Amino acid sequence: MALQIVQIAAGEMANFSYLVYCPVTRSGLGVDPSFAPQALLEKARELQVTIEVLVNTHGHRDHCAGNDAVLAATGAKLAGHPLDVPGADLALAEGSRIPLGEGVVEVLHTPGHTPGSITLHPPGALISGDTLFVTRVGRADLPGSDVEALYHSLQRLAGLPPETRVYPGHDYGPAPVSTIGFELAHNPFLQSLDLAGFIRLRLG
Repeated sequence: MALQIVQIAAGEMANFSYLVYCPVTRSGLGVDPSFAPQALLEKARELQVTIEVLVNTHGHRDHCAGNDAVLAATGAKLAGHPLDVPGADLALAEGSRIPLGEGVVEVLHTPGHTPGSITLHPPGALISGDTLFVTRVGRADLPGSDVEALYHSLQRLAGLPPETRVYPGHDYGPAPVSTIGFELAHNPFLQSLDLAGFIRLRLG
């Protein structure tokens, strides 16, 4: 049975957090609790899901501010890329796999917004943090950002099957959830034909 993904509004910066869980075992994975950790915890209680791992897609405060509250309430292990979440219980990298009941969540290293940005890849879906939004992409002008790395990360995501669902880190677009096919048709940053054009668009 497919892993379930629940999108949760999480804070004043239009953040989304996520609860990914196996409907058979009720084993859960929390993602980016942001400034509203209680929303994630309440959803887990409502669905009778045990949060076993808490993942940060990257280390910016608006995504990880609620870590301590979730970890204290659940005893979950903290996971993230070492470049962004040093000292995490589980160091995630390209190709890491997180078992979740009868399913698995794969990890893609998608740097650019930050050096340690990751995208979670449950089957048929992407939880893309601040790498890819609906019709937009993450900033590349912040300390530690790398616009060239962001371009290559986005090109990689754009190559996934068009029906792949996109669950972004912020509610910045015309809809809260998208697909790779929709983004290829409507996201100007994915339509950039080359790196130079992308840099002009993103940093111009």
